[in-house]
Amino acid sequence: MKKETKRTITLLVILISVFQTSFAQDRAMKIRNKLLNRDNKTVMVTAHRGDWRNAPENSLPAIKNAIKMGVDIVEIDVQRTKDGKFILMHDETLDRTTTGNGKISDWTLDSIQTLKLKSGCATRTREKVPTLEEVLLLVKGQVLITLDKADRYFDEVFALLEKTGTTKQVIIGGSKPAEEVKAQFGKYLDEVIYMPYVHLDREDAEAQINLFVKDLNTAIFTLLYPDDTLLLPKRLKTQLARKSLFWYNTLSDTSAGGHDDDLSLENPDAGYGYLIDTLGTRIIQTDRPAYLLEYLKNASCMIDNQLNIVI
Repeated sequence: MKKETKRTITLLVILISVFQTSFAQDRAMKIRNKLLNRDNKTVMVTAHRGDWRNAPENSLPAIKNAIKMGVDIVEIDVQRTKDGKFILMHDETLDRTTTGNGKISDWTLDSIQTLKLKSGCATRTREKVPTLEEVLLLVKGQVLITLDKADRYFDEVFALLEKTGTTKQVIIGGSKPAEEVKAQFGKYLDEVIYMPYVHLDREDAEAQINLFVKDLNTAIFTLLYPDDTLLLPKRLKTQLARKSLFWYNTLSDTSAGGHDDDLSLENPDAGYGYLIDTLGTRIIQTDRPAYLLEYLKNASCMIDNQLNIVI
């Protein structure tokens, strides 16, 4: 092969790599901007613990699968080891999701990485427990991530976000009142997005929401409610139009008034469609991301102002 041809091929490979990296980074920032701009024209999909039905929850393959299928956000859980390292795991113990047992806080990272993750059927796999740093580098520029349970040690976690250049891809959530959020996370809110969890069946729910909007200009709320006898979810669609976006969890029947993944498997219009059309949600966290993406792709329902659902 001539030198000129080799140089041309090398240059093309470099250009393609730069283009792919730029495209991925553009995608993550586009998703972030949709949230911050209160984009009401699109419905975004969050994969709960990644694509855990086809790979171990909170594993690298589960996250890769979710990104590949086209989700916008991946929710992951953060725990800290005995030696102060951050890993992905929902439980505080190793028993359910790994071949080990006992508290994570009693194990060092080196010891944990000798274990194997279990599948959703509790069978041993070849996958190891990933570190948070590994995951941040994996998702960099591609999707947003929700760091559940990371608020307990967020100063340390933020240092890791800065190290990996992923501060603007992160959503951190919690149930603290607005004044506590401002005190604990105020210095980070130009970078990360804070999302309050609000139980709509509680007496102070509406007051909480109004305070977050007024004091923190909150872009997203996770709203939880047990059943459709509650009128507040419908009122909020009008009251917070263009002020904030709503995130509903379809993981269980009591988190989204019964309009969950199970109902959506039988009748997606009564499940996902109700949340989108009747309650105005624009972000849905699901245990069935592929199914929800397919529903959105083929949905005949229309969003407010006669705008088609767009992914």
